[in-house]
Amino acid sequence: MRVRAAPYRPDPAEFNWNHAQIGPRKAGWPLVVDETLRDGLQSPSVLDPPVERKIEMLHAMARIGVDVVSVGLPAAGKRAEDDAVALAKAIATGRLAIQATAAGRTTANDVNAIARVSQRAGIPVTAYAFVGSSPIRRYVEGWSLDFIVGCIRTASEAARAAGLPWRIVLEDTTRTPPPALATIFRAAVECGASGIVLCDTVGHASPDGAAALVTFARHQLAAFGGMNLELDWHGHNDRGVALSNALAAARTGVDRVHGTALGIGERTGNVRIDHLIAGLSDAGMREPPDERDMADYDALCARALGWNAA
Repeated sequence: MRVRAAPYRPDPAEFNWNHAQIGPRKAGWPLVVDETLRDGLQSPSVLDPPVERKIEMLHAMARIGVDVVSVGLPAAGKRAEDDAVALAKAIATGRLAIQATAAGRTTANDVNAIARVSQRAGIPVTAYAFVGSSPIRRYVEGWSLDFIVGCIRTASEAARAAGLPWRIVLEDTTRTPPPALATIFRAAVECGASGIVLCDTVGHASPDGAAALVTFARHQLAAFGGMNLELDWHGHNDRGVALSNALAAARTGVDRVHGTALGIGERTGNVRIDHLIAGLSDAGMREPPDERDMADYDALCARALGWNAA
């Protein structure tokens, strides 16, 4: 006679291979950056919703534990700037525990647009100033390394004049050789950047590659006296491993990891925020998310963006 066993309930203290550490990890949890309202809106398959819907999405981000949000690319036009201001004001009036960032090219014009958002909203907004770094990008654009360093200096001067914190966003970092990255990292340190965003812009990386790049970046920054610069990881999903890459970067010690609602974004999209938060939680780097809030966030964003995964 078979005895019906009681349902198995795992002991929280049980061993979990997902929590095993390959090596030492930087103390502290990486912050989660939601890029839905900037990079996500570059998807050809979504709507750019009215600002009222964006503010609803912002509050949903706060409920699922998003730490940092991009309020857009203000230099793209009047509506983009006005929406960014409205979102930044919503953070302030709602007393949301979210830091605001905004994107721009490494030009004085774009950095100044971010400064206007900060001034109009009355809260700090970190400028994420981007420039391509890989050989193929430099070939297509006709850029030299000296030109890129000059762009970084231009952005830093504009940010310093406006009193803005800023980070350099290196598009296509994962296809940029070490000597070029070393030159760019040194310039970022000398120009007073608060951080560097390592970008897997075309989904080129593997998890091992992501970890190797983060390790290299840490060593180079230390050599240039930039130990306090923070690292972000921003990855795309062209080869289907964006989440694995983001978690590998987090384990190796980045300070921030980026994602979007439902994984929307250019081409095949970005890391899904809900999967990212769940993965960080499973790795012991974040409190477990509230599944109902997660489901509400996905549903609200899908409606606002006109997104139908089917």
